[in-house]
Parts: sequence; C-alpha cells; structure tokens
Amino acid sequence: MKIYHGIEDFSRLEYAVVTSGTFDGVHLGHQKILLRLREIASNQNGEAVVITFWPHPRLVLKPETSLKLLNTFEEKAELLKAQGIQHLIRIPFTKEFSQLTSEEFIIKILVETIGTKKLVIGYDHHFGKNREGSFEQLKLNGPKYGFDVEEISRQDVDHIGVSSTKIRKALEEGDIDAANQLLGNTYSLTGRVVSGDKLGRLLGFPTANIEIDTAFKLIPADGIYAVTVQYAHEIFKGMLYIGNRPTINGVKRNIEVNIFDFDKDIYGDSLTIHFHNLIRLDIKFNDLEGLRIQLAQDKIEALRLLNSK
Repeated sequence: MKIYHGIEDFSRLEYAVVTSGTFDGVHLGHQKILLRLREIASNQNGEAVVITFWPHPRLVLKPETSLKLLNTFEEKAELLKAQGIQHLIRIPFTKEFSQLTSEEFIIKILVETIGTKKLVIGYDHHFGKNREGSFEQLKLNGPKYGFDVEEISRQDVDHIGVSSTKIRKALEEGDIDAANQLLGNTYSLTGRVVSGDKLGRLLGFPTANIEIDTAFKLIPADGIYAVTVQYAHEIFKGMLYIGNRPTINGVKRNIEVNIFDFDKDIYGDSLTIHFHNLIRLDIKFNDLEGLRIQLAQDKIEALRLLNSK
C-alpha cells in the first residue's frame, strides 16, 4: 500500500475506486465499505483508494473536545493495508481545509487530482464545508464529472450494529470482548518502554512500563487484562495493568505489562499490546502481600484465557 501525506503527492489514476472518511478503528462497518471498494476495483481492473483526514476533524473544529481515538494514523494505516487497500491519501485537516465547499472537494480532489471513476460511501455520508455535501449531491454531480456513486445502505451496515462510538464506550467500560467483536480484530496500543519504580519486580512480577506518545489515544478502563505483546516481530503472552496503583496510594495512571517467559532489556524499545480479555477491574488491597497473591491468580487466569484462543 502506498501512503501519501498530502493530496499534492498523488498521481492521477486511470481508474480510481475511492472512498473517504475518518475510519477510526477500521471496524466491521468500515470493512463492509472497504470490501465493496476492493470488489469494484478488481472487477474494473482499477485501484482502491482511501482518503482519510488527520488530525480527526473534531479535534480541529472542537479543540475542547474530550474525544479519544481508537487509532493513531500509523495504526489506521496498518489496518487499511491489511484490508487490501492500494492507496491511502492522508489529507491534513485544518480549519482552512474545512472551508472547502463540497463542489470544490469533488472537482479539485476527486476528479482533477485522483481521477475518480467510482465513489463508494457509507450511508449518511456528508462532506465539505458545514457537511453540506451528501449522497444525493454526489449522485447528481457524479455523471457530470465522469464518476459513478454507490452508497452502502443503512440496512447493510446497521445489521452489524457497530460504530466507533459504541466501541469507545465498550473500551471505557473494560468490555474488551464487545469491543473486539465490533472491531473484527483485537484492540491494540503501541508505546515506548520507560523506566519505572521496580515495584512489579519486588512483587515477583516484573513489568515494562509503557508510555503512550499521543494524548488522544483511548486507553481502556483501569484493570488487569490478558494480552499478547508484539516485540521485534515476536508475539508473547502477558498480563497488562492500567491504573494509578491504589494499594500504594499512587496518583499517576500507569500502563504496565508483565510479559510471560521473557527476560530482555527493552528500555526505549517499542511494544504493541493486543487486548484479549479483562481479568478484573482495579481494586485497592490491604497490603502488598495481598496484591502479590492476587497477581499470581491473575497470571493463572490470563494464561487460561490466552491458551483457550
């Protein structure tokens, strides 16, 4: 998959089959659109093109928003690549860009720059200044500009019962099973290993402390999770803790992973964590011994859950 960090980097195609949107999560609803995109491209000997906007428009137009995202751009790109997309155009979303009218978007981007022959969109898709553009407008203008439009109907998407909002809510409640079902994949986060206070090692469960570089990335509910850890092209089982460590009256929210059967110095390296199950929510123990005993039980449960997959 080719990635373009701006529309000016793109070279016009002979037969472009295009869709556009934020695609946060690249969930099952998005995958329905992407599948149809690939089908048309294959049937017409064309190429599948996804236009996405970064940062997320709401982060630009409503900077006070508390919106958390399911993907960084890099994560989204990997998910789209796995869906067989050939071209990913990242349009920097700015307040200036938001003033582009729907007709300007059609002419300047879809027609003149990309060479769109077929546009595939989800139901209730709006675009352009004040979201004035619609399927009806696209249907009306498409033939004039030389492309056809296909809408994935509400019925086709609604029966899946999926939305990015619903997935965010599930993760914030620690309902990993529901989130993963709606995503059609395991929820993940990527971060850098930083130095901690070695409390996990003292308890017999050494952890890698993870620092997430992006403030907008959604971190699931506080608790202990059964996870798999991707490091240097290898996959390891483990359990992850999210919380402020109430047993020692901590105040900072930590993300720490105990990687099973692993003993390497990985400070400064990057890890990708895949969430499989919530083992329990975060609780305060009377003392560190009580916490240690519980962690031993958590590890048994994590292995049971991961081995059953």
